[in-house]
Amino acid sequence: MHERLLTAEPQERPAVERPKERDAFFDNAKYLAIVLVAVGHAWEPLRDGSRTVSALYLLVYAFHMPAFIVVSGYFSRNFDASPARLRRLVTGLVVPYVVFETAYTFFTRWTDQVPDRPVSLLDPLYLTWFLVALFVWRLTTPLWRRMRHPVPIALAVAMLATLTPSIGDDLDLQRVLQFLPYFVLGLSLRPEHFRLVRRRAARVVAVPVFAAALVAAYWAVPRMSGAWFYHRDSARELGGPAWSGPVMTLVAFGCSLVLVGCFFALVPGRRTWFTVLGAGTLYGYLLHGFLVQGARFWSWYGPAWVHGPAGVGVVALVAGAVVTVLCTPPVRRALRCVVEPDMRWAFRKDAVPVTRTAV
Repeated sequence: MHERLLTAEPQERPAVERPKERDAFFDNAKYLAIVLVAVGHAWEPLRDGSRTVSALYLLVYAFHMPAFIVVSGYFSRNFDASPARLRRLVTGLVVPYVVFETAYTFFTRWTDQVPDRPVSLLDPLYLTWFLVALFVWRLTTPLWRRMRHPVPIALAVAMLATLTPSIGDDLDLQRVLQFLPYFVLGLSLRPEHFRLVRRRAARVVAVPVFAAALVAAYWAVPRMSGAWFYHRDSARELGGPAWSGPVMTLVAFGCSLVLVGCFFALVPGRRTWFTVLGAGTLYGYLLHGFLVQGARFWSWYGPAWVHGPAGVGVVALVAGAVVTVLCTPPVRRALRCVVEPDMRWAFRKDAVPVTRTAV
């Protein structure tokens, strides 16, 4: 009898659920994407008079936000509008939006010398548009998950948006709608799709594809507007005929997907020194804009050498280093109260906390 109890004890002991381990690949991808976002913003003042910098800028803008949005969509697949996930939506997106929209308004009043700039929660300032977009996209996730062909429908919505100049600046809806296909694509992807682009053959192809894309960007700089990849204006606002909007939406989507695939192919899948920083990319995204805005006010771009090849490299390194620091755990701990507040006091107790998802 004693032996039977000993053997039965392990079977009767309740299993302890271990927290799901983060995938190093996605954390690496998020970190590298946010570095490219910071580098792109830092290069913007250097484009004038430099076709090379403009080409690099165009190349980066062709895929860095699409890659970030695809990953955000992939990790939004489980959003079901439950009370707990709605709570996370408010604390992780709405509250940071209000805080940083207000902060950027007051900061740019000083840097842009516009003392009467109003605080407008309906007109996202600078990079806060992404929080609005992610909020809208996640709210509509249950709908997209139930559609039979969600990506073509999202593409059709994006194409129609380019035909609608009447869409104003409220909530930056042009960007919300035109970037929508990348989020919906992320919702539709499965782990095996990422395994396809992580094969050795894909890595071999990725480098020459990026090289060819840089050459194409260099050729395109004087011939087309890079604003097509910003996805913030209609065709009429970009000075093109109505038909160019849907056509360029498809062209930009195809080009961006190829580059996003190549980017994922080059992202390491193992744990690296920067893997832990992938959990803090929202902090790096929201905070680096203050330095980018301040750099112009403080005339950091003033010296002539900054606009030369060495200066372009130094600016990229500084931008990468700054956003890296902003993604570190100490910064996250210090600012979690405004970027990821708990706010249990504001919700009923039946809204059970959920595991934090990747932004």
